[in-house]
Amino acid sequence: MTLLYHSAEDIARSLTFEGLIAHLRQGHREAPAALDRLLMGRKSPSGTENSYLLLPAWQQGRSLGVKVVTVFPDNPKGPRPLPSVHAVYLLFDGSNGRPLAALDGTELTYWKTASYSALAADYLARRDAKTLLMVGAGAMSPFLIRAHQSVRPRLERILVWNRSREKAVDLAAGWSKTPGLEVVDALEGAVERADIICCATASRSPLIAGSWLKPGVHLDLVGGFTPEMREADDEAVRRASIFVDCRDTTVDCVGDLMQPIAAGV
Repeated sequence: MTLLYHSAEDIARSLTFEGLIAHLRQGHREAPAALDRLLMGRKSPSGTENSYLLLPAWQQGRSLGVKVVTVFPDNPKGPRPLPSVHAVYLLFDGSNGRPLAALDGTELTYWKTASYSALAADYLARRDAKTLLMVGAGAMSPFLIRAHQSVRPRLERILVWNRSREKAVDLAAGWSKTPGLEVVDALEGAVERADIICCATASRSPLIAGSWLKPGVHLDLVGGFTPEMREADDEAVRRASIFVDCRDTTVDCVGDLMQPIAAGV
């Protein structure tokens, strides 16, 4: 038996955002896979919540697999800095259960999540959207910007905000030759200017206030994956039409939906 391994470099070399977005678009027109989710959490010595997440899916007769993810938020602050998120994906033959491949799940997550974000904006954001605001400057953020540019090649401005301005400047350096890219210090003013807002943070308290949102803006919340995490406040939820990529991994799992539902918002 040969088990193939696809590295981060293999994935990056093989994928394009245009191609992956097209496959995700088609996938949502097909019968859904059976899905499940397991989240475990443990406190680190510093008191930070570390997470261990299993995401299995099964397409009957075709494929089954599981993504195994760890999130250790203190990793970048350590003496030997590491990314906070690590993952591996295991793929099996859906007709006989035979292991087929292991993939770098971190790289796969960056591409898949960013493509979902851009696909959602392609369906839901205004066609005349000119300004993208990227809230957060972590490892996911450059993928999100590139994915949105792939479906909105005529974006005129890209604003970047992060709690640590230094990280926002580092992110913007990768687009130093992109006209209209700007690091912003005032989040409220940036939100008021934006047509598409993409949030990818580990925040546990709302960053986006609903009172800042102009009519017709598209707000995309990427970062939260636990009941305690929150990127937008109740007023944003109250004012919005709400869409999810998958009910099984959002409605009963993430704070941006669970908390407003529990509060009757």
